[in-house]
Amino acid sequence: MARNVLIGLAILGALAAIGFGVVRPWQSRPPDAQDPSNISAALRAGAEDGFTRATRVRHFQFPRDHGPHLDFRTEWWYFTGNLATRTGRRFGYELALFRLGLRPGMPQRASAWGAQHVYMGHFALTDVANQRFHNFERFARNAAGLAGAQARPFAVWLEDWSVRAVRGSASRWILTTSAEGLNLTLDLEPMKPVVLQGERGLSRKSAETGNASYYYSITRLASQGRITVGGETHSVHGASWLDREWSTSALGPAQAGWDWFGLQLEDNTELMFYRLRRRDGDTDPHSRGAYIDSTGRSVPLHHDDVDIEVLDHWSSPGGGRYPSQIRLTVKPVGLVLEIKPLMKNQELDVSVRYWEGAVSVRGRRGDRAVNGSGYMELTGYAATRAVDNSRQPAPPVRSRPAK
Repeated sequence: MARNVLIGLAILGALAAIGFGVVRPWQSRPPDAQDPSNISAALRAGAEDGFTRATRVRHFQFPRDHGPHLDFRTEWWYFTGNLATRTGRRFGYELALFRLGLRPGMPQRASAWGAQHVYMGHFALTDVANQRFHNFERFARNAAGLAGAQARPFAVWLEDWSVRAVRGSASRWILTTSAEGLNLTLDLEPMKPVVLQGERGLSRKSAETGNASYYYSITRLASQGRITVGGETHSVHGASWLDREWSTSALGPAQAGWDWFGLQLEDNTELMFYRLRRRDGDTDPHSRGAYIDSTGRSVPLHHDDVDIEVLDHWSSPGGGRYPSQIRLTVKPVGLVLEIKPLMKNQELDVSVRYWEGAVSVRGRRGDRAVNGSGYMELTGYAATRAVDNSRQPAPPVRSRPAK
């Protein structure tokens, strides 16, 4: 979540590839771009001339940049968080809302059902006590009020999944989502300033000009609200993380996927790092991250600043083998952290299959213990499956059942 959320472009590329909307990249793409489980192929498909590309450092302005950037092909608002009740029952959640521009320069249509964009949402809830992982996917056009985004007052919504500014405040938001008896409502308030990722917000993903996004994070949002699961409603509190990106971008041909970590430590510091994996198994030199100290100051991290050691694996019932327990060594700040999922199976089986879930963190900074929690995202590990686009129906417009 977030974090480097190239996942949004991958999913939306796959969405287009299986026939939703007017963009059909398979008509001029190699066969591997037709498989919605192949995330790297989806990322190389579907970028169109005519959309703006992220090529240079820009000036960010808030709250304006919390709103949409319609001249770019894709963007996303990605919230993840770890929550607990007063008795210590733990939950993790993900709410990710994505916008896909269907065609550059599309005029506004007179019809109330005319659409220039498609919105997609992922909602996932990790119920640690019951070892249940629920995940849902939803699509809608920006028509008839079904989905959309705006800067003033800030709001992004997909039917009844939404994040909206509290009236009279530009910095407090209400997150609301529900699906099949699960409900989540949270009041979110930033505890740290905005972090501009990469080069002052320009996050380059490969050497090719324009293979980049504009990327910022709010790494700690105080979160309190209610969760309804299994017919019971619980008051919860905790911390959330927001990642925001917009781009008209793609993975390079040598890149296979990525590992992303967004970690909140108990000493009021945070760590974000994404490792872009090459097809030959090496780490791509465009891998990046940031360490945020207790005052909100950001220390940039480059690909060789962080060592990643896989200590355990988890095999998906759908095919594919993911890293599970992982050790991160962050050399510039002297951190050694072991990351362990709160549940091994937190795989979303949606338009593109990927693993994203709540994790616990234990480690040391020098001779001092430092623990925490966070989220981890793993892509490019799912087994490839064949897809016949000539027979593939359009994706459903309602939630998938919980997994």
